[in-house]
Amino acid sequence: MGLMDWLFGQFIDIIEWKDNTQDTILWRFPRDDGEIKYGAKLIVRESQIAVFVDKGEIADILEPGTYTLETDNLPILTDLRHWDHGFKSPFKVDVYFINTKLFSQKWGTKNPIIVRDKEFDSVRLKAFGSYEFKVSDPKKFIREVVGTDGHFTVDEVDTQLTNLILAKLPVILAQSGESVLDMAASYEKFGEFLKGKLQEDFNNYGLKLDKLLVENISLPEEVEKAIDKRASRKAVGNLDEHMKYQGAEALGSGGGASEVASIGAGIAMANEISKSFNNSSVSEKSGSMPPPVPGSKPFYIVKAGKADGPHTIDDIKTLIANGQLKPTSYIWQEGLEGWVKASELIGDLFKTTPPPIPNA
Repeated sequence: MGLMDWLFGQFIDIIEWKDNTQDTILWRFPRDDGEIKYGAKLIVRESQIAVFVDKGEIADILEPGTYTLETDNLPILTDLRHWDHGFKSPFKVDVYFINTKLFSQKWGTKNPIIVRDKEFDSVRLKAFGSYEFKVSDPKKFIREVVGTDGHFTVDEVDTQLTNLILAKLPVILAQSGESVLDMAASYEKFGEFLKGKLQEDFNNYGLKLDKLLVENISLPEEVEKAIDKRASRKAVGNLDEHMKYQGAEALGSGGGASEVASIGAGIAMANEISKSFNNSSVSEKSGSMPPPVPGSKPFYIVKAGKADGPHTIDDIKTLIANGQLKPTSYIWQEGLEGWVKASELIGDLFKTTPPPIPNA
């Protein structure tokens, strides 16, 4: 390398930052102890700001555009260096480029937050979301956050900002007074309220919190299972009423024996499911299951075109004795595919049951 090449290499005549990253907030131009030539060209692209720092003191800030560096567009630096009568010599100064675009990051609770709840007394919650921020005050950002770092990325400030969010979140959830079951409808409101509470903290870092979203508030797995179980019980109760309604509709519309049998089986099934869940509730409260009811499976008969029951074996004997149940009447019991004639299922009872007592 010749002497002239070395000399020209010590003078910087173009200063620019071609950002090829997605996460760099601040980048210092590599001067390598060289001097900036008087009249050098400075290129500040869109979503960038150039900050001149002289001996640790922030001087001039230039927004997007192309500049010829002279005393006219560096007034603060001119004053700091006492360039009262113009200046033509090279000079040394640090030039920082700041990315002013929006940066989007995720946030989430590492540990559950315990809050009071009107439905569950107290619960542990986890919350997740995202936020967007950008540099709004370059001087404050360099002083309070960056320091002398020459390459500052989003990851270096993300932990600080996330901690700010998580510090405010428990207070906001506690003050809301809403049940966990109703919080899903208030995510947007939580986000706006949280953003308002955090903006001053972000301002202290020279940042603007542009958007904050609450995307999910979740319960512990065991609580979610309990909610699902309670919802299932309610669904079974509704199924019971629905099946009875369908049975009444089918019988009232003159449905045939096969349809009657199908509806009767559905009613019995709904009743059995309902009893099963009711027994489950008793078990949870008392800690043990009740013993089975003694006796045979109940019977159902067709009475006035509708399913009637359940009846015990003693009820059936009384109906036969009173003449209300005949061998040709239809009857059903759990385990049968459909309704059958009474003589086919309990024919022996018609032979053994005595007739009614006279004048009784």
